[in-house]
Amino acid sequence: MKKLPLALGTSVLSLTLVLTGCTDASAPTDGATTSSEAPDSTATEADEMFVTMMIPHHEQAVEMSDIVLAKDDLDPQVAELAQQIKDAQGPEIDRMLGWLQDWGVEYDPDASGGMDHGSMGDSMDGMMSEEDMTALEEADGATAGRLFLEQMIMHHEGAVDMAETALEDAQNPDVLELAQQVIDDQTAEIATMKDLLTQI
Repeated sequence: MKKLPLALGTSVLSLTLVLTGCTDASAPTDGATTSSEAPDSTATEADEMFVTMMIPHHEQAVEMSDIVLAKDDLDPQVAELAQQIKDAQGPEIDRMLGWLQDWGVEYDPDASGGMDHGSMGDSMDGMMSEEDMTALEEADGATAGRLFLEQMIMHHEGAVDMAETALEDAQNPDVLELAQQVIDDQTAEIATMKDLLTQI
């Protein structure tokens, strides 16, 4: 008769373990709720399009800034703006490359950089041609300052167009946030550059 309590105790222990196991098994369900944030790490075709086209667009802006910053006799205000553009867009390039990696999208810089930007429609207006870049490289400091402002205004206007399209079509929250930031920052810089053109 003394074995009965022991058997009963074992049954209670087994039942406790089973119930505990059920509780643990329900944990992934809670985790699934957390994974509902997964859209942040996924992207639609529109998200991918914006990012893969904006990366070379930003890269060209950084290149233009590097060219003009290497000039002697460059207007200090132009130099400050060029450095501001470089400092802002460099990290944004890294962020976008990171997104593509997270999304499992292979980025081919040669293919993106060599695209016929005109075929993308008005959204890609603003990309400088090889002739434009050569003219900037060969200009002296004073001339390069004005040329940089004129070119970068067009370049920024193209980026703003792309960002506005992304706000309409993209879905990823990070992409939408960056698109709005591009619109806000570059619209303000366009106004600054137009003002500088009246001063130098």
